[in-house]
Amino acid sequence: QVQLVESGGGLAQPGGSLRLSCAASGSIFRDNSLGWYRQAPGKECELVARITSGDSTNYADSVRGRFTISRGNAKNTVYLQMNSLKPEDTAVYYCNIRMYGTTTLVYWGQGTQVTVSS
Repeated sequence: QVQLVESGGGLAQPGGSLRLSCAASGSIFRDNSLGWYRQAPGKECELVARITSGDSTNYADSVRGRFTISRGNAKNTVYLQMNSLKPEDTAVYYCNIRMYGTTTLVYWGQGTQVTVSS
């Protein structure tokens, strides 16, 4: 079993910044990827950014150049630095881990609200 605990959401003004954190604990495979997804009201859940255990990253086009995903030194913590925030970034942000073994296991965090508004 794996637990994901997110923190760092809140209210920011347009053009401002927020940093999300997610700590994964439990039986974590060495080969894994950590990601951030978001879901805005009335919209589908979408991938924001993902980082592999080899530190390869990919981003949604809408956030590339503004958001940065990174892992902590312990490797089981992932951060999402969000700069130049826009109102359309308002959503619930979810942390996600995919673990690759004989099968792929996926776990989700509980979500953290990010609101961008003046």
